[in-house]
Amino acid sequence: MTLPHCAQANPYEIDLEEGQKYYWCACGLSQKQPFCDGSHKGSGLKSHCFTAEASRKVWFCGCKQTKNPPFCDGSHGEINQ
Repeated sequence: MTLPHCAQANPYEIDLEEGQKYYWCACGLSQKQPFCDGSHKGSGLKSHCFTAEASRKVWFCGCKQTKNPPFCDGSHGEINQ
């Protein structure tokens, strides 16, 4: 299995819009972090599609190690930069 690249150790603060569809970058290679730009093609990884159920502020994972995609779960505290 291909491991994702850590785009950044800290999460991305995002203001979600209710009903909006988001594609979270799971590979860490996108130039449009934390969103997918298709850079994962050929990596064995794929983006995570997410539809916001409510308008609110959230934190999307930047290290790509979360067990709860696309949300940060604190896994960045376990990685070495």
